[in-house]
Order: sequence, then structure tokens, then C-alpha cells
Amino acid sequence: MKKVEIDPVTRLEGHAKIAIFLNDEGKVENAYFQAPELRGFEQFTLGRNAEEMPRITTSICGVCPIAHHMASAKALDDLYNVEPTPTAEKIRRLMYNSYTFADHLLHFYYLGGPDFVVGPDTDPAKRNVLGVIEEVGMEVGEKVIKHRSYGQDILKTLAGDPVQPVSCTAGGVTRGVSEKERNTILEKAESCKEFAQFTLDVFDDIVMDNQDYVELIKSDPYNLETHYMGLVDDDNHVNLYDGEVKTVDTEGDEIVRFEGKDYLSHISEKVHEPWTYLKFPYLKKKGWSGIESGDDSGIYRVGPLGRLNVSDGMSTPLAQEEHDRMYEVLGGKPVHATLAYHWARLVELLFASERMVELASDDEILGDDIRNIPDTVPREGVGVDEAARGTLIHHYQTDEDGVLEDVNLIVATTHNNGGICMAVENAAKGLIDGSGKFSQGDLNKVEMAFRAHDPCIACATHSMPGNMPLEVSVYNSDGEKIAKESKKLHQ
Repeated sequence: MKKVEIDPVTRLEGHAKIAIFLNDEGKVENAYFQAPELRGFEQFTLGRNAEEMPRITTSICGVCPIAHHMASAKALDDLYNVEPTPTAEKIRRLMYNSYTFADHLLHFYYLGGPDFVVGPDTDPAKRNVLGVIEEVGMEVGEKVIKHRSYGQDILKTLAGDPVQPVSCTAGGVTRGVSEKERNTILEKAESCKEFAQFTLDVFDDIVMDNQDYVELIKSDPYNLETHYMGLVDDDNHVNLYDGEVKTVDTEGDEIVRFEGKDYLSHISEKVHEPWTYLKFPYLKKKGWSGIESGDDSGIYRVGPLGRLNVSDGMSTPLAQEEHDRMYEVLGGKPVHATLAYHWARLVELLFASERMVELASDDEILGDDIRNIPDTVPREGVGVDEAARGTLIHHYQTDEDGVLEDVNLIVATTHNNGGICMAVENAAKGLIDGSGKFSQGDLNKVEMAFRAHDPCIACATHSMPGNMPLEVSVYNSDGEKIAKESKKLHQ
């Protein structure tokens, strides 16, 4: 048995590796997506006041801080049984769509896009944002940087800081929006909408007009039949901020939908496999049958493609047009092509920018009533939103003084863990032939299977229920394991 490692995998948040095992005939026997890092946010938040969580959890990840900030604030809303005011909710929604726009733009141009814009077989030194700029031109590169900064500028105005946001709290937000600030935000939001449309044109010109890329997207190595999950509003449209959690099966039929606070009745988590620090969530209604695809499996996927697959469409007109075109080209719902995550992400890029314009244009966002003060004794609260990468759940339990006694976080990459593992294995088996020979480009195409999900390992690798082994292995200069130590982390 020969082992091939891609360590570290590139263009993701956090640290991970892929291990591919070839049998004696040179064929892929198995492949694993491994998360070797461990963080402990669920543990070191215990004993703190719940009100601190919207500030603390932003440090989980420098890419996803707004998502954690918002889910945490929503958990406090539930914990203290208090609703944000209408003005506060619109400020939150504007903040959240601005985050989604900036995050999706980052992924397309900096992380996932180089595989298509530059090419999957190109010299890895060029498969990055600089290579993208070289392909599309310096003027476009300047627009990318400008509109990424626009999203961050809006977040700085609304949240206090785009990386360490502080404005959301139980019952609303801590600051309002002035007329001058609103006008600046609206001007930038209009420009972001135009740039989102431009980005979809770039995707059309470079990806969809290239038959090789279209065939790659539809090819068997990147086809994975799973269930899907995402938030939907009352009209069954994609909603990033709030809504019911909806799941559909491999045929697109609804399995179950539920309020976020009821997630424990519908989602369970397999604690761990010995080769990763990530948990494996699954649908209780389907049960756990291992890391397997298909209708009998309990594994599901979240994120842009998951959200679009569970919904009836988008609530904004331009994004709805792109949604319809995507499904027409790819054969209708649900789409199981892993690489279609990129296209779905751009549909949401446009959707988020349209919502930014709508919300910034609403005069109610200028109101002075920005918070309802809690007046009940806390005990338990759940907050759910749609992070850029997928469904995010924060669950807090406290004593009567609001001091945290138990914390559970299920982040998008954890939801997607089973799907990512299978996607990597499918790609490895489909792209590496039995000769035992492969190029760097072949390995990059295997990476593309996980990169489409835009995984955030730092968000996903927090302490698991019960005891988790922390294993340290020591190798000599010949690559032989000479020592191993394991310790338990106790809850």
C-alpha cells in the first residue's frame, strides 16, 4: 500500500491535509480529508457570562467572525426571550448580507476561482489571486480589491470592526445608522451589485463558455448524491439571516423542516473517527450508516448549493434569474455536482448585493429604537443563521445568573464533513488512474473537491462531547514513527 499526502491542502481557512492510499495495482483504495488541528471554544467559554459570547466567538475565525457574532446574538435573543426591534433587525440583516457578499467575493477570486480562471493544471505558483489578476487584467483586479474593501467598510460602520464585530447584543444592536452613513453604504451597495453581475459575466466567459470546464463540473468524480440543508423563509426562498431549517433528500423531496431551537430532535453528531478532529453530523430520521452517500445515508451537505437545493429560489429578481439559469444548464433540482457550489456561491453573491441595496434604501433603518432590553431570567438559547459556508448553530445553557454551563457549536464545515470526505475520495478514485502515476495537477483536482465547499477548519475543530484523544506522533528522518503519546481532554 502506497500513501500519497497533500499536506497542507491549500486555499482554505485553517489547516488540513489529504491522505490518498494506492493499492499494489496503483489504484486508489481510499482517501481521507483530515483536520489535524484542535481548538477548544466550547470549553473555555464555560463559566463566562453569556453576554460575552457575541464578542468572544468572533475570534473563532478571522474569515467568519460576523457569522459567529450574529448566531451568538440570536442565541442571546432566544436565551433572554427578547426580539430585536424592527430597525435593529434591518441593521443586522444589512450587516449580514454585506458579510456574505465580501466572503463570497473572497472565495471566488482568492480561493476557489484560481482553479477555473487560471486553470487546474497551471503551475501552482500562478494558481492564486495574482494569477487571477494576470488573467483578467489589472483593472479587474483593482475592482476585486475595491469591492472586497467596500464590504469590509460597511461592516466597520455597522459592526464596529469587520474582524472583531461588537455591535450585536441581546434584543438588538448597540448603535444606529446616521443619514450620512446610510447614503455612503447605499452608494457602495449599488456598486457591489454591479460588480456581482460583472463577476457572473466573468464566470460565464471563463467557465461556462469553456466546454472542458462544463464537462468537469458534470463529471462523475465530482458527482455526489447527498441530502441538503439550509434556512428558508415563509415563501420557501433562501434566507441567510433567519427562517426554518429545511432538509431535502437526494431526489429533492422534503425530509423534515424545523425551528432552529429544535435542532437536537433532528441532528445527531457522531463523535469522532480516529483520523480527524471533526465531528460527523447526520439526520436522525435517516440514521448513521457510515460515511456513505445515497438516499439511505444520514449525511447531508450545507452551504450555497445546499441552500439553493432546498429552496424554491431567491427573493430578489436578478438572483432569481441566475438561479433559474443555473438549474436549467445543470439539469434541474437537486444538483449534486460538487463543483456547482462555485456557481451557487455567485448566485448568492448577487442576491446579497441586491439585499444590501434594498435594506440600505429602507428609511426604517435610520430609526432610533435599536434595542429591546431583556427582562427575563436566562436558561437556554439557540441561534441559527447561514454562514457563507452553510448552516451555523450556537446553543447555550446557563445558570439563573446567565453564566454558561454548556455550549455547543455546529458550524458549516462540521455539517459538511461527511460530504467533504466522500467528495475527496470520489475525486481521487475518479481522477487518479491505476498506473500509479499522477501529476501535481491531478492532485490539485482532488483538492478542488474539498475547496468547492469553502471549508473553515478553525471554525470546525472545537472540543467534542466526552473525551477526545489528542495524539502526538514522532517520526525520524527516514519517515518512521518512533514514538506516540495520547492524552485525553476532559469536559
